[in-house]
Amino acid sequence: MSFLKLIGVELKKIRRSHIFWILLIPVILLWIPTLINYDFIMNPATDGLSPEHNFFIQSFMGLAWFMFPASMVVCTVLLIQTERGHGGMMKMLALPVSPAALCMAKFVVLLLLAAVQVALMTAFYYPCAAIASHLNDYNLILSPLFVLREAGIFYLSGIPMAAVFWLIAVCVRTPIFSMGIGLASIVPSVLAINTKVWFAYPMCYPFYRIMILMSELPNGGTVHMELIPLLPMAIGLTIVCLTGACLFFGKSERR
Repeated sequence: MSFLKLIGVELKKIRRSHIFWILLIPVILLWIPTLINYDFIMNPATDGLSPEHNFFIQSFMGLAWFMFPASMVVCTVLLIQTERGHGGMMKMLALPVSPAALCMAKFVVLLLLAAVQVALMTAFYYPCAAIASHLNDYNLILSPLFVLREAGIFYLSGIPMAAVFWLIAVCVRTPIFSMGIGLASIVPSVLAINTKVWFAYPMCYPFYRIMILMSELPNGGTVHMELIPLLPMAIGLTIVCLTGACLFFGKSERR
């Protein structure tokens, strides 16, 4: 069975699940308060930050700090439990494919789910910005190039975090413990971005990007992230986590 067929099988497994609502509901919950408190958008907390950038940043900040990571934690647990329930793992391991391929296929599905949530957040931005613009009598709509670029960078920054959550879900068999560890790891992200070794904590990457955006946009509109040592660390952590997940995937069932 080819790798693409494996991904197709995994997508069919979640087609009738409630994962889509897990991705959609947090997005709705983030945009509703933004529209209710539309009058605060006109008075940014950061000097020099325009109202249109403030509108974009405030919404994505909530997604970056908790909603996006929490959604990924829940999705990882649900993806792994589809195999562990009703002897599904044993059935999958009986197929003529390697456990590592099965593990990576599920991780690709996790990345697709992350992309869906970011896409939903981006899609909701324009109608919400249009409504807020009408209420404030001020154009809050940013250019599609800026919005899509930042959404893309935001998504890429979440890949190492997803790899860490996937490793936790694979190694910790009890769902409540796996979910608890994942959710608990989100909380220190606010503290981590204020340290010199923030790049060693993948759970803070999306939030760090939004904070950089908020601090540097007033300074001429240019945003710069320190790619060194961020990029080598992010790639290294992702490879280590995925390697560990592939090694431990289905290990107890193979005994």
